[in-house]
Amino acid sequence: MKKYKIFAINPGSTSTKIALFENDKVIFSKNVSHDAEKLKEFKEISDQFPYRKETILNELAKVGLSLKDVDAFSGRGGGTVSLEGGVYEVNETMLDDTRSGKYVKHPANLGSQLADEFAKEYGGKAVVVNPPDVDEFQDLARVTGLRGVYRQSKIHALNQKEIGIRYGKSIKKSYEGLNLIIAHIGGGVSVTAHKKGNMIDSNDIVNGDGPMAPTRAGQVPATNLIKICFSGQYTEEELYKIITKEGGLVNQLGTSDAREVTKRIEDGDTYAKLVYDAMIYQIGKAIGSYSAALHGKVDAIIFTGGISNDKYLVEKLSEMVEYIAPIIVMPGEFEMEALASGAYRVLSGQEEAKIYTGRPVWEGF
Repeated sequence: MKKYKIFAINPGSTSTKIALFENDKVIFSKNVSHDAEKLKEFKEISDQFPYRKETILNELAKVGLSLKDVDAFSGRGGGTVSLEGGVYEVNETMLDDTRSGKYVKHPANLGSQLADEFAKEYGGKAVVVNPPDVDEFQDLARVTGLRGVYRQSKIHALNQKEIGIRYGKSIKKSYEGLNLIIAHIGGGVSVTAHKKGNMIDSNDIVNGDGPMAPTRAGQVPATNLIKICFSGQYTEEELYKIITKEGGLVNQLGTSDAREVTKRIEDGDTYAKLVYDAMIYQIGKAIGSYSAALHGKVDAIIFTGGISNDKYLVEKLSEMVEYIAPIIVMPGEFEMEALASGAYRVLSGQEEAKIYTGRPVWEGF
């Protein structure tokens, strides 16, 4: 079997995760920290590009690694129009969209830009794998009770897809032949119905939908939220932060660390138990609803994400939903491995890279 070298790049708010793979084996991995004060000097996300590139190359130089013989550079992706899942070649249309930030402004936009720069400089392919913009929703999942307001596909797409593929391989079946419910349980919670390789429905982890999470409020009664909006207590910016970054466990218990919450429960904190059990209960309800979206034909329910390491959560959640399908626990997140495996599938001819057109997969009814 031919060995390919793949360099994975995953930019975050104040760091960039990098990893060098030989096929699916990690040769080197590092979470490269960036100076938060330095990042503040850049007006736009794309302006950080030279600084992040230099920092990455300096870290590689420290351990004597070169990118000269890399076959593919695989970026996190982001900042594009909605698209179907898969591996995409980085092209000028994609770069124009991610540099402009016209669809979203997030450090992940730099993933494609860095992959492209390294590929041009050192050779090899530049790709992105299942970016956050993946949208495979069925039309029924988009409609709400308000005309012109539609549910959006905002999911942990990279890890969700990788988990589905890995589980399929573990039972010698194709991901495209399975019906799965995958619950990514981390700082955010996305519960998704996977039907024959497509994520047909999920909760929106960006705009306030689905179960509460450690840092997100999740779905709250609309009229109550309207009253809060017009109470004069908060600015628009403050409310966005409460819903998307300081809701859920942070708002209720002052922490996003599930380990701290379970320790409080062990020490007899009854309110911590009520809130944590409520989060678990809401995740279980979401799993039940997506089993209905799959007409009850579910091959497995998979728990992933960092909090899936918590035995308390796994036990309580399993009790709720194990009647639906077998429970599989694949804790943690596999984003770097997903970036590498996507690139490897293209390099080895198992999958054909897609072309980014700049046209969204869905533009309304």
